[in-house]
Amino acid sequence: METAETTGGSESGDQAAAPSELEVLKTQLKDQQNKYLYLYADFENYKKRAIKERSDLLKFGHESLSREILQVADNLDRALEHTEKVDALVSGIKMVNQQLKDTLGKFGVTPVTSLGQKFDPELQEAVSQEKGTNSQEDGTVIREHQKGYTLHGRLLRPARVVVATK
Repeated sequence: METAETTGGSESGDQAAAPSELEVLKTQLKDQQNKYLYLYADFENYKKRAIKERSDLLKFGHESLSREILQVADNLDRALEHTEKVDALVSGIKMVNQQLKDTLGKFGVTPVTSLGQKFDPELQEAVSQEKGTNSQEDGTVIREHQKGYTLHGRLLRPARVVVATK
């Protein structure tokens, strides 16, 4: 009978230990749930910040370009104030044109070279074809209606050109 009591005593000891193990597991589960909720909240906040940053970037990303172009606009205003002398006006417009090209160049905008080049549909849009002279090869750009530009190597606007035919 002593054996039964000993066995019974150890069973009750196991039963007493089991609830404490269960309590430990419940506590660990609750801790993990709290960590999950904090991480989820942090991630949601991160998504909101990322959306706002992207929105601000799209909204204000060209701020420095705009500031530079405003200087060009100011110079155009100054050139137009002195319209009494045609030579001064032409000279002023040439200066402003060069300043605008320099400003665009600072931001990676470069012109596409077209005149005298073989027509390239990746960079140019043919608006018409004309019979070329004997010195002009078939498919050569002989006139440019509108300049094309690239932005850091990516086509921004194709050149609108006239292509020579035989």
